Amino acid sequence: MVFSFNRLFILLMLGFFALGTACFILFLHPYNFFFNQKAILEDGGEIFEMWRKPEVKLYCRVYLFNVTNAEEYMSGVDDKVKLQEVGPYVYRENLEHEVIRFNENRTLSAIPKHPLTWVDELSEGNKEDDIVYMPHIALLSIANVVSKQSFMTRFGLNNLISLTDTKPLARMTAKEFMMGYSSKLMTLGNTFMPGWIYFDKLGLIDRMYDFNGDYETIFTGTDDVTNSGLIDTYRGSTDLPHWEGKHCSNVQYASDGTKFKGGVSRNQTILFYRKSLCRAAPLIPVAEGIKNGLRGYMYTFPEHMLDNGKNIKENKCFCRQGKCLPEGLIDVADCYYSFPIALSYPHFYKGDDILFSKVEGLTPNKEDHETRFWVQPDSGLPLDVSAKFQINMALDDISMIKNTERFSNMHLPLLWFDIRLYSLTPSLEQRFKLYLNILPVVEQSAMYICFVIGIALILMTSYILTFKIMFKSYNNENRKCNFNFKSNLWFDQEKKKRCNGRNSVYAPCEIPLNDTESDNREHKQSFIKTHSDRIKELSNKLSDRVADSVEGVRHSIKDELTHMRNAINDRKNSLITADKSDSGEDNGTYKDYKAVNQTDSDDECGYLEVVDDGSEFDETAVMYPATVRRDSKPKNEVYLNVG
Repeated sequence: MVFSFNRLFILLMLGFFALGTACFILFLHPYNFFFNQKAILEDGGEIFEMWRKPEVKLYCRVYLFNVTNAEEYMSGVDDKVKLQEVGPYVYRENLEHEVIRFNENRTLSAIPKHPLTWVDELSEGNKEDDIVYMPHIALLSIANVVSKQSFMTRFGLNNLISLTDTKPLARMTAKEFMMGYSSKLMTLGNTFMPGWIYFDKLGLIDRMYDFNGDYETIFTGTDDVTNSGLIDTYRGSTDLPHWEGKHCSNVQYASDGTKFKGGVSRNQTILFYRKSLCRAAPLIPVAEGIKNGLRGYMYTFPEHMLDNGKNIKENKCFCRQGKCLPEGLIDVADCYYSFPIALSYPHFYKGDDILFSKVEGLTPNKEDHETRFWVQPDSGLPLDVSAKFQINMALDDISMIKNTERFSNMHLPLLWFDIRLYSLTPSLEQRFKLYLNILPVVEQSAMYICFVIGIALILMTSYILTFKIMFKSYNNENRKCNFNFKSNLWFDQEKKKRCNGRNSVYAPCEIPLNDTESDNREHKQSFIKTHSDRIKELSNKLSDRVADSVEGVRHSIKDELTHMRNAINDRKNSLITADKSDSGEDNGTYKDYKAVNQTDSDDECGYLEVVDDGSEFDETAVMYPATVRRDSKPKNEVYLNVG
């Protein structure tokens, strides 16, 4: 396969781009940026619209405590009030936040609205017109307030009770008790005490959902996305006016149940606030799992959450005017028009034993009466909600008020409610599965895939460049060098053949420029041989040529040295003879010898000529020719030119 450098460059750049993309995902987390932008409450934003008017179906399930022995208890036959739980009576809570404006301090101002709609199919056969016997809240509440007043005030109230013939236990429909019923005593109270009671009908659920005059500021999450949707102030303050001390009064960073704090850890506490609770209640995580296809933590109220200082000293601030209710009750009279209302868990679950002293028919259990919140920890999205509380009357000594003597110092259960979110709507569930389940996996998968692709492309490109192109080019160069080497040997052989006819050791010959110009058949046959045979043949020929060259040089030098030695000896002999002779004949003899020897010397030495081929000369090969072996490789060559 042929790879062009342009293609390899493109592959290498793609590899670095994929690797850079993986590092970008690893360090910058683009999903978090995307999700944070989604979670911010801004006008027209997706999450903002979901918070402003949630698509979820939120229900208020109400259970009434019907008094089954009203006449027996009022007549003194029974010592305890017998209660029967009836319900559920289910209303859908159409939660909405009417946004007024966006503020400069990164909050928005809104008015909470919680209109209720009757849901017959979820009420399990119970009807709003069911007849029940329930405590007369107006009478007992007015009696509890007036019992602490002067004698004349108590006397006037007793006359009103006699005039209207109002009984502490009244027969009414379930709807009347929940949404309001007419009472002559209530009408008189509204007439004579307009500053206290401004409504003609009193219904417990109706008053619980009275948000008239309420307003709040909500964090948009611009500076901290985890706080988006949480309460900043309620009615202009971060603290509720009903309590003293930050521990009890603080409402800041609490959720109304629409959206909780996001990005929470497994051990982090969150806050839940509803007007009916009259406080911000802490929620602690107790379990983790999958709910409605999304990962979530299950929260519940901590142990002794409804303690009034007996076990937790900080909760002492929940004691109203220095009066602390038994554990399991919290006084919320200031949130219910100063009516003696107290909250507890359903059926006095986890309440003090004294709460059961004057009532019977309550069966508290964890499975039915414990509050549970399933919240997606990353987004704060509620997945499953079941907030359960019971509304009771915590009555003082009202024995001085007509018809109410039997209810003095009693903790009388009225109803309990369950604010219930079963599941998300299909559209919300699919949307949040995409945001919370799919997109994080896509981001992680894209990161790993880009890592693998980037490394693979870089390694593959490096391999091709190194082993396929560079090494291949290097091997081609080696082949060219080997070919030239073998060609040079062939040239030597040709040179030797051409110079065989000449009486000389070296004769210049014409060297062909390349293999194609040579028409020697032996050279062509040498290319047909195998690589190993050619190497062996060339090595043998090389060794033979080197041996012949060295041997020839050795014999030539030896002959020359012998000749010179003989000449020297003759010279010495002639000098000795000349010394001994006293006549001029000796001089003539020497001259003749010298002339003859000089001529012979010129003739004999004139043929020796050393031609420099540019390489270094090995003196050991000349001085010690016997040490040169046939298998040795000569460092240089000496060419002898016969002149």
